[in-house]
Amino acid sequence: MPRRLPRSLTLAAALTLGGGMAASFGLFIGVSHLEYDNMALAFGQRADQRVAAVRQGMGQAFEVLAVTNQLFSRGEPVSRERFADFTSALLERHRFIQAFNFHRVVPGNERALIEAELQRVRPGTILTEMTPVGLVPAPLRTRYHVIEYVEPMAGNEVALGLNLSHNAAVMDALELARSTGQPAASSLFALAQAPRSQASFDLVQPVFDKQGVMRGNTAVVLRGKELVRESLAAAGLLDGSDIFVAVYASDHADPAALLFSNGPTSNASRHEFAGWLRPDHGMQNTILHAGGRSWRVEVAAAPRPFLADHLASLSLLFGGILVTLMGTAFVQSAGERARKVQQLVRQRTSELRRSNRQLIDDMIARERAEKALLHSEQRFRQLVSMSSDWYWEQDAELRFTMITGGFTEKSGVAVQGLIGKTRWEYVPGLLDSESGRAHLAKMQAREAFNNLEYQIVDDDGNARWFCVNGEPVFDETGALTGYRGTGSDITERKLTEQRVHHVAQHDVLTGLPNRSLLQDRLSQSIAFASRSERPVWVMLIDLDRFKFVNDSMGHKAGDVLLVTVAARLRAALRDADTVARLSGDEFVVILNEHADEPLSPAVVQRIMDAVAQPVMLGNKEFFVTCSVGVAVFPTEGTLSENLIEHADIAMYRAKKLGRNNFQFFTPSMNDEAMERVRIEGALRNALERDEFVLHYQPQVDMKTGQIVGMEALIRWNHPELGMVPPGRFVGVAEETGLIVPIGAWVMRTACAQNKAWQVAGYPRLRVAVNLSARQFGAANLMASLEATLQETGLDAACLEIELTESLFMSDVTPAVELLHRMKALGVNLSIDDFGTGYSSFSYLSRFPIDVLKIDRSFVADITHDANDAAIVTSIIALAHNLKLAVIAEGVETLAQLDYLRSHGCDEMQGYYFSKPVPADQFEALLAEGRCLPAPTPSPAPETLPA
Repeated sequence: MPRRLPRSLTLAAALTLGGGMAASFGLFIGVSHLEYDNMALAFGQRADQRVAAVRQGMGQAFEVLAVTNQLFSRGEPVSRERFADFTSALLERHRFIQAFNFHRVVPGNERALIEAELQRVRPGTILTEMTPVGLVPAPLRTRYHVIEYVEPMAGNEVALGLNLSHNAAVMDALELARSTGQPAASSLFALAQAPRSQASFDLVQPVFDKQGVMRGNTAVVLRGKELVRESLAAAGLLDGSDIFVAVYASDHADPAALLFSNGPTSNASRHEFAGWLRPDHGMQNTILHAGGRSWRVEVAAAPRPFLADHLASLSLLFGGILVTLMGTAFVQSAGERARKVQQLVRQRTSELRRSNRQLIDDMIARERAEKALLHSEQRFRQLVSMSSDWYWEQDAELRFTMITGGFTEKSGVAVQGLIGKTRWEYVPGLLDSESGRAHLAKMQAREAFNNLEYQIVDDDGNARWFCVNGEPVFDETGALTGYRGTGSDITERKLTEQRVHHVAQHDVLTGLPNRSLLQDRLSQSIAFASRSERPVWVMLIDLDRFKFVNDSMGHKAGDVLLVTVAARLRAALRDADTVARLSGDEFVVILNEHADEPLSPAVVQRIMDAVAQPVMLGNKEFFVTCSVGVAVFPTEGTLSENLIEHADIAMYRAKKLGRNNFQFFTPSMNDEAMERVRIEGALRNALERDEFVLHYQPQVDMKTGQIVGMEALIRWNHPELGMVPPGRFVGVAEETGLIVPIGAWVMRTACAQNKAWQVAGYPRLRVAVNLSARQFGAANLMASLEATLQETGLDAACLEIELTESLFMSDVTPAVELLHRMKALGVNLSIDDFGTGYSSFSYLSRFPIDVLKIDRSFVADITHDANDAAIVTSIIALAHNLKLAVIAEGVETLAQLDYLRSHGCDEMQGYYFSKPVPADQFEALLAEGRCLPAPTPSPAPETLPA
């Protein structure tokens, strides 16, 4: 008998069929969206690459403009040959550049001049303008904005002489660049040399003169289409046929602003296939901002067949339908059998459910009880393990009867060694301390105690700190039965406190006592000296070449040197002495005199010798000396609270005397220090109060006897101190940096005075001004010199800058460059006090020097000292061989003058002719026409003493 087919699908089969179909279509839609997302992601990445390539191309164009602008912004003349050489490499590298231009602002009255200049470049060139009908001669205007430089000239000839003052695109961009200080891009405009090309624009940047007035601008003329094409081609992104790019010189898709397009854009770039299965992803618009403009970059994907990108989703759809149909058939057949089994299962299940319900309730109750017990036990164990305390008990005789809580593991002391003992028996020194005696008194008074801290040595020999708390225990009658309490190990806390205390009183780098601990040690030493009636010495030690080590080797090498010196100082002193680091490279040593060890200067010398030993820093050996100041207590004029200050004053005296020596403090040093403070305080206001004056010492030509120049020498007319000589204040001004504004005042005043004498009709003279080390190292030296010459109107050839040899010996290379820059201004350069410094022949050949000045120390004895005479003769011969002039300073006698004349010295200055005099007296010398006497007949040669 054939099987009877079911009349209808079972509920399970129907659900299987519906669910399978729904799942298949749902998965198909989901996977389709994933495929579209992947396509969108890939498209977005490719679109971003093209946007980045366009951005990079724009950036290169602005970099080219910035480089070109620097050529004209330096203020130096730029020849057309230099402009052509400069731009040729850029044109070769960037093919999208139509031309490099320099636009010059030309007043209307200079039109003939600019046309004449342009005709020398290209005959027949006149000023032209671009109109709708083409190029026409420019009408008369009050001002023109003319293209003065064009490169390359080939193909751009018509642009030369083009007036852009009425070109709104270029002038708007120039105004934007001028207001923002950044390069700006113009809108698209037709070029005079290629009027049919609409996709061209200018990048402009103004050029200002020294007064901040715009004298023109540099411009780069770009072919927009080639710019974008080269940017994409350089990134390998131009040849893709499945993606299109369009670039607009606007923030919207304006056809008139289209720079580049290699396919359909905007709505035309949408794919043909769209709908609910396919989200739109084929178009990306990006707005770039460069040169004060917005640039729209549109990237569109080409249409693709649906099947090519959706194989996975279609396969999943058809496979899901097939599996659903097979599953439905299986569920339908299994459902019939399940109906019969369900009826039997329902009966047995109802019976088992009743019996199991009671069993489950019993098991749940038991499980809850077990969990609560386990949780309580775990909490107890965690609290015990996390606690650092232990519990202890004592009997009525205060002896330990029990100690629990892992005491041995936590304290390192065996419990058996404490049972039966009192606390002061196993801590022997406890009752010797005030806290221990107070603890015993509380226990005898039957009182509780808290936070008793004491130190023990554990079984391993390590020091431990404990903190204990306790309270008495009484029975029913009120009798004491003992004590009980807790204890904890506080060793880590104590060690931390000790480290903090040590760091607070010691230098981190060297480990020496710092200023805080030094004051405490000094107080103790002074108290000891007062009791023993023996002196205490305080030495302040300063390293002489520490700054040189830091500058040449770095701060890490400086730290190594400080640590080495600290170790040497400790090794050279007694254990009872104190050595501390005060600050930087300054150390303080405190020495107390004992009966068997008297203090003497030999002790100071021994310390200096220890410091002066060679030190290896890296692979170099350094010798670092020190200067030491010593203050003694008790002694006249030295109070205990001023010991370090007086040692510091003595140390500065040692440095002033040449370093690498020591000086003991005397009251006169304090007077000098106070004098220096007074001078410094008054010096700070001297410029404002117009207290400085200049004296001028004539410089005389030895052949003609005429005054040819003068040296400007500063004097300080103090209202209280009177006329202060330079020796008292120039050194202070140099140290404090005040020499820079003072030197600028001297330079400006001397130049103005020289110019005033020239205007008054006196001969054209040269004024010499000394330049200090601080001025030579100032960043604005050149700007200050230029401003002085410009403000005073003095010809640079009438100014002579006097330099000492030490100014540029530390770093010769930058000194050479700076001196050549000074020489380029046209001033004269002289070496002052030649022969007293380094006197290296190498710098005489490298530096652009005009004059050597022989120091007065050589001139003073030339008539009776053979060595000085030989030196002077050699300097004159050396200078003349190097084509340099020679001036002798300090000429005070006729014999000196005759000797210098006979050996060819060019000029002299000194008291023999005139001392330095104020400006009015110098002017009187000029008016008088004072000259040197004629040369005396040469006497028979004398033999100078050997």
